[in-house]
Order: sequence, then structure tokens, then C-alpha cells
Amino acid sequence: MHELNVRARVWKFPENVNTDQIIPNRAYYLSPEEQLPFIFDAMRPGWVDEMKNGDIIIAKRNFGMGSSRPAARNLALLGVGCLVADNINGLFYRNSVNFGLPAMECCGVSDMFEEGQVADVSFQDFTIRNVDTGESLRGREVPKSLLRILNAGGLYPLLEDEGMITLAE
Repeated sequence: MHELNVRARVWKFPENVNTDQIIPNRAYYLSPEEQLPFIFDAMRPGWVDEMKNGDIIIAKRNFGMGSSRPAARNLALLGVGCLVADNINGLFYRNSVNFGLPAMECCGVSDMFEEGQVADVSFQDFTIRNVDTGESLRGREVPKSLLRILNAGGLYPLLEDEGMITLAE
């Protein structure tokens, strides 16, 4: 089960981050674990070595646009605590939920943080608070059906919990 309240350090990203920037072409045919060192390699080399498990990505508009490659899966595997963006590409948003990466849209969130500040993100009341400044915003409510998937840790774990599938070892 995922913790749906996340408090951690913030990493800021610009608008229009596409899935090719998250996982570059040269890593696409590697195993998911082998892809992890390449995350954001083109735009932020070494980022995976600096981020810590549970850290939060705060982004501007249109995060995750582009192809449907499993970039959300890789961010979840890397240990990103959650993603909050001014808005998130629809396909990427749904992939985030399905892979158990908590994601929320919140207009104006990118202006509320400087990189390195601490955010407190609640998926119970959909608030995002800057712990350093005390500012807060209310994000877009995540539907209960999607929260159920996130609480299970993703779609496959939910289906397994409900006895609908058996995951291979």
C-alpha cells in the first residue's frame, strides 16, 4: 500500500517535459531496472544519483506529453514519492496511477516552490503545502476509483489483491 501523504524535497521541472526526455530512446529496450540510470539523462544528467527515495517532482504545464512509453513506471520504480504539476498529460496521468505513482494536478504549484524546498502533499484533501514558506494550494481532486488503484500500489497489485489475476514471479 502506498502512503498517500508525501512530505519530501522538491525537484522542479519545466513545462512540456515529454516521455522521451524522461526515458531516452537508447534505453527503451533495456529492462525496467536497467533503464533507471537514464531517467532525465538528457535534460538533467546525474539527477537519479541526487534524488532520494520519496522525493517529489513539481512541474509546470504538460508534464509527460509524447509517446506512451512507460516513463511513469520508471519514476515509480526509481522511488519518486509523487508528481504534482500545473497539469499532466492525460495518458501519462493514467499511466502514473496504473503504475502506482501518485500524481495530482494543481494549477499554480510550479510558482509556489523553489527546488530543494520541502512539500507536503495530501491525497486525502488534495492540498499541497510549501513547508518552507507556509503557502498552500488545493489541487484537482483525484477520483475515488483512481485513489483505490493508488492505495493498492497500482493496477496490477489491485487486481491481484482482488483475486482477478496472479502475478508471475
